[in-house]
Amino acid sequence: MESHSSYRRRFAPLLLLCFCTLLIQVHASRKKLYIAYLGERKHGHPDDVVASHHDTLSSVLESKHDILDSIVYSYKHGFSGFAAMLTKEQAQQLADLPEVISVQPSRRYQTTTTRSWDFLGLNLNDKVPSELLHRSRYGEDTIIGIIDTGIWPESRSFSDDGYGPVPSRWKGVCQVGVGWDRNNCSRKIIGARFYHAGVAEEELKSDYLSARDANGHGTHTASTAAGSAVEAASFHGLAAGTARGGAPRARIAVYKSVWGSGRGAGAGNTATVLAAMDDAIHDGVDVLSLSLVVEENSFGALHAVHKGITVVYAAGNAGPMPQVVRNTAPWVITVAASKIDRSFPTVIKLGNKQQIVGQSLYYEGKNSTGSTVRLLAYGDLCTADALNGTDVKGQIVLCVALQVPPLVLFPIALKNVLDAGASGLIFAQYSMDVLDAEADCKGIPCVLVDFDMANRIGNYMGDASSPVAKIEPARSITGEEAVAPIVAAFSSRGPSIDYPEVIKPDIAAPGASILAAKGDSYALLSGTSMATPHVAGVVALLKSLHPNWSPAAIKSAIMTTASITDARSMPILAQGLPRKIADPFDYGGGNINPNKAAEPGLIYNIDSSDYDKFFGCTFKKFVQCNATMLPGYHLNLPSIAIPDLRRPITVSRTVTNVGEVDAVYHAATESPAGTKMDVEPSVLVFNATNKVITFQVRLSPLWRLQGDYTFGSLTWHNDQKTIRIPIAVRMTIHDFYADVA
Repeated sequence: MESHSSYRRRFAPLLLLCFCTLLIQVHASRKKLYIAYLGERKHGHPDDVVASHHDTLSSVLESKHDILDSIVYSYKHGFSGFAAMLTKEQAQQLADLPEVISVQPSRRYQTTTTRSWDFLGLNLNDKVPSELLHRSRYGEDTIIGIIDTGIWPESRSFSDDGYGPVPSRWKGVCQVGVGWDRNNCSRKIIGARFYHAGVAEEELKSDYLSARDANGHGTHTASTAAGSAVEAASFHGLAAGTARGGAPRARIAVYKSVWGSGRGAGAGNTATVLAAMDDAIHDGVDVLSLSLVVEENSFGALHAVHKGITVVYAAGNAGPMPQVVRNTAPWVITVAASKIDRSFPTVIKLGNKQQIVGQSLYYEGKNSTGSTVRLLAYGDLCTADALNGTDVKGQIVLCVALQVPPLVLFPIALKNVLDAGASGLIFAQYSMDVLDAEADCKGIPCVLVDFDMANRIGNYMGDASSPVAKIEPARSITGEEAVAPIVAAFSSRGPSIDYPEVIKPDIAAPGASILAAKGDSYALLSGTSMATPHVAGVVALLKSLHPNWSPAAIKSAIMTTASITDARSMPILAQGLPRKIADPFDYGGGNINPNKAAEPGLIYNIDSSDYDKFFGCTFKKFVQCNATMLPGYHLNLPSIAIPDLRRPITVSRTVTNVGEVDAVYHAATESPAGTKMDVEPSVLVFNATNKVITFQVRLSPLWRLQGDYTFGSLTWHNDQKTIRIPIAVRMTIHDFYADVA
């Protein structure tokens, strides 16, 4: 928007001639940029959508010239809406039109999905892009395979404008089906397959028998990993900015293996996922992203790794309990979910002038009852029984969720209070700070608060004869005001049951309240499903930058350079009951730091055949394992986990110098509590002929006891680089029992 001074300079000569021009200038200075949202497109051709926007504006503006001068953007591809310069009065007139869902002032942000990639340091700026983005050419021609619920190809996030020919090495196909023809593949979506054999018929009935995404989950993850840049994306004005993937120039190959609702055992199966992996290996993908928790024992993933494909899996959403992490094979990257520095503060104004701040995704939609003062009512747990016989019609109901997990109860409470005729909801839960589609009140005033805020509201309700409240629409706040990163409460935690000698998850990445494509518009979703494509996008950039790196090398670079402190150098926290300082079972190596991962200095590399040496009997559950097989903690992983430390154990690790040829690194150790740790040698000297060095780590128990896990680290450092691996140790005496948390 032009500044007031620019208007003055433009009209200065005319001011001397006509006083009426001054009136025009003053009138113009009162205008602001507003975003009008009209929902789904009601016209097929973009030109027709633009014409409909002009018709809508003609209700508040007098001439075609005024309309053309006012409108700034027409959103005509993914959804219907426009940005226009309007006075406050004109914006209100526009909002009153029946076809308009909402009109909100445009907010200025330096955000991109729409915030998480900037938060990770991958700034998308034409003048000064992130170094990793620039050097990797934005992941150009790297191919990311998305095994998920399919994709919505018309989304603006999958535009192939400016793309060159499909890489000649690509061997995939564009499989046609219901709602999908060959034109739905492009230079961006270069391949599409779907797998439905063995899927329950009821799941198929609610879906497209093609790679088209009826659920929205696959579209969201694909756009997070590799979506093209889309300006002015938002969720009804919230989280506004430029939506794009981590590797915005990467190619996408779609493997639809999950159907219908996308939830439950019947939606997908081992057969469909393995078939997708098999084809992906043949087709020539570079990265596989699976935002799934699947019952497959990872041999498909292992074959992919053998072919040089990095496989990225979700850790699951069963946190904060321990021992619930899934997809824990040592050859895959398992991803936990963290919060970014964005929040959605929502103000509750009580009748006694007190203001309570919670969070929500409340926006004033077409059918919204609006932000007006309403009576307050107490609904306890807001179950159907609790509300039975209570008159809450037209009131705002306070619900208190003492059970866990509260976000499961939130949509139930919302339905119950709306069924009872209420007009708003205040939902109290333990502090979790996660908002997504489950917290969308569809335009009804709603807000999530913690128990302290609920207690204040309750005290007011007890003192007032007719307690009232008003809930304002949410705002978006980013930057230093929000504590981040924090491991999300829902993110599954280790230790691994299947592989206790491997620290899992491996890494944390943004997975809470992530804005990305869903259908023709954009939605906020939360889960390790959202964190997984963040890592896949970073892998694609690293693959472009270092095409000869193995999957183990890429995993090492990501883990050893991760952050364990926030922007204020405070330890990263993990949400739970209660909140605590995060440990390796919460986030593995830490929160991903893409720019540091680009040049890690040292890597812990693994020849993929070594996985067979340590885990050769993994897939032969009814066959006697080789008694001479080494324990898994001897594998050259960028972590060390000893689940049964009873006597001193020495493990070896080998590091490869991928930085400056002549380099010296010194060891810095943080011994797990109750453990003595020695590293030999403690200084590593690299040169042109000495690029690979093996060292030993000796861990000795200080006490003989049946303990639980304690944590430490080993860091190699010099003036330029810091390479850190996490260490988890549990002292035991007996096999039958030991603590895990």
